Amino acid sequence: MARNENQNRKPRENHAPAYIAWHVDEKGQKSFWTRIGAAWRHEDGEGLTLQLDLVPVNGGRITLRVPKADSNEGAGA
Repeated sequence: MARNENQNRKPRENHAPAYIAWHVDEKGQKSFWTRIGAAWRHEDGEGLTLQLDLVPVNGGRITLRVPKADSNEGAGA
């Protein structure tokens, strides 16, 4: 029954994400950043929904960062 409450919510695709998800792979002195998804805040402020478009399989780490207007948001950050 609780699912009926959520039917009136706007799809998250209509809202800008709160964070961009990046896979960061470090190779020696260099870091390579690949955008892999995004995260949206819950309306109640109690959590996030993380949507991953790619899942890293070679280690590294996943970093969430606030989106910026620049198209190279995480590169070199």
